[in-house]
Amino acid sequence: MGPHPAVAAIRLAVRRVLHDVLNDHSAPPSAPEAPRTPPLVLVACSGGADSMALASALAFEAPKLGIRAGGVTVDHGLQPGSDLRAAEVVARLTALRLDPVESAAVHVGRDGGPEAAARDARYRALDAAADRHGAAAILLGHTRDDQAETVLLGLARGSGIRSLSGMAATSGVDGRYRRPFLRLDRQTARKACMAQSLPVWDDPHNTDPAYTRSRLRHEGLPALEKALGKGVVEALARTAQLSRDDADALDTWAAQAEAMVRDPAGLLECAKLYALPPAVRRRVLRRAAIEAGAPAGALFARHIEEVDRLITGWRGQGEINLPGKVVAQRQGGRLVIRQG
Repeated sequence: MGPHPAVAAIRLAVRRVLHDVLNDHSAPPSAPEAPRTPPLVLVACSGGADSMALASALAFEAPKLGIRAGGVTVDHGLQPGSDLRAAEVVARLTALRLDPVESAAVHVGRDGGPEAAARDARYRALDAAADRHGAAAILLGHTRDDQAETVLLGLARGSGIRSLSGMAATSGVDGRYRRPFLRLDRQTARKACMAQSLPVWDDPHNTDPAYTRSRLRHEGLPALEKALGKGVVEALARTAQLSRDDADALDTWAAQAEAMVRDPAGLLECAKLYALPPAVRRRVLRRAAIEAGAPAGALFARHIEEVDRLITGWRGQGEINLPGKVVAQRQGGRLVIRQG
């Protein structure tokens, strides 16, 4: 008798990603044969159902492919006893025979709101762990439901098609972060944990209405499903993939166009920018703002629209203030974006 269907589904998803990691980190055909250390893949685990299901699947599949498997849990320090909770997660990962396993305590700041600040601190800790251990990849337990929520949050911010593209299956420097569960729903992960008698922890922040994502998860999405039917989550996940394909194509176009709209001194020429399609021009402007020091996560569509009006609706406006103390100003037919 085979494994429970939910267990089989999560193992298959992880197996596919591990094959990709092996392919991405294999030596080129022309390289001389030499003993190679098996790659290390880490799982980021909070102790919740999604990441515990992911950890168990990694522990099962990695040895069959000659991959070393470890785990990291991040203690955000946002709740009493969070250090004890992190220690419990370390014990559970160790019981799955993952090695190395560690807990990383972080300080969560205030920039961008509590959710964004916690996310930034978490990724810094995961990056540090990957660098320290020389990990080839870090697996994240984001599900199709998380993807749907991300798309709706992007829609609410009005940040454009890139925001609607949600989370990528592979992201980070050199494709460090992998998300095997983006095609699986949250309930599949929970069923897999139940079938394997894996203990899970339900983070109270996930049901706290003070957090935007929590309100969306427990109020917004159920209301949409009630009004539109049960296929909303799947439809939003499809939207994310379609949007990502379009956004990738436009980003490539913008990267090529940027070199053609700069003068010999490297300044952006307003007349040449004006000739670009709006979707491409705004991407060029966004890239320039980020290069000047504007934080990507704080740079919204409304900021780029204001800069765009310096090109398309020039009335002698003054400089535009952008996040990160960056300013944009039109000077003599050139667009100057710099630190203020």
